[in-house]
Amino acid sequence: MAPPLLLVFLLLPALAAGHEHTSTYGSSALSEWRSAKASYYAADPEDAIGTDQSSPRLPHSLFTGILGGACGFGDLGKHGYGMATVGLSTALFERGAACGGCYEVKCVEDLKYCLPGTSIVVTATNFCAPNYGLPADAGGHCNPPNHHFLLPIQAFEKIALWKAGVMPIQYRRVKCLREGGVRFAVNGRHFFFTVLISNVGGAGDVRSVKIKGTESGWLSMGRNWGQVWHINCDMRGQPLSFELSSGDGKTLTSFNVVPKDWEYGKTYTGKQFLL
Repeated sequence: MAPPLLLVFLLLPALAAGHEHTSTYGSSALSEWRSAKASYYAADPEDAIGTDQSSPRLPHSLFTGILGGACGFGDLGKHGYGMATVGLSTALFERGAACGGCYEVKCVEDLKYCLPGTSIVVTATNFCAPNYGLPADAGGHCNPPNHHFLLPIQAFEKIALWKAGVMPIQYRRVKCLREGGVRFAVNGRHFFFTVLISNVGGAGDVRSVKIKGTESGWLSMGRNWGQVWHINCDMRGQPLSFELSSGDGKTLTSFNVVPKDWEYGKTYTGKQFLL
């Protein structure tokens, strides 16, 4: 019979987009370490076997919604995020402005359940909704003003044993390491144009977006939800350029990234933020 700690490691699947560290990410840190708490969810019953009864287990009907998340990314595997993701509480989510940002998270203070010397980098893809029926200090984990991280159990178990339940952590913003360029998934109809922006490197978040066609100057887009941006304008029949501004103040311009013969439902790849 394998020891419990060894068994945990044997059962953990690899995270498609995760980076496990011994806190050597300092050169890419965008903020100092801050205190918060974290809990986990198990999307499938198999993942929940033996887990803490106080942590949420989700029925299959909600599995797709959690994985797609409140940031609009949809299939997280397809977009390269895998299960190295996090749902942020109200105080951190910033009404979607934090979507796409990367956080290094480590377990602290709990010598019984923490896996010492480990941390994991996760991407904000979801919102951890508050539960105003419970106090913030007694069950309402994601209520304001709490800083709370809701992790998939696969990510949680990279830094702590599942028995920890709700645990104290430290987190900091770090640069996102992405392969390839920023992706622009266009959609809409006639005079309503939307674009989902994903795979953003550097700060990872997008704070403002401008669009330009051959028949217009630069036009500001509005945040529809998460990282889905929109404009009430007919952009058909012209190549499109985008200017993105990220949370660290950097700007990226991809000229004519969407060709003249673009189609709704297609994704196009542009430049990438430099680290």
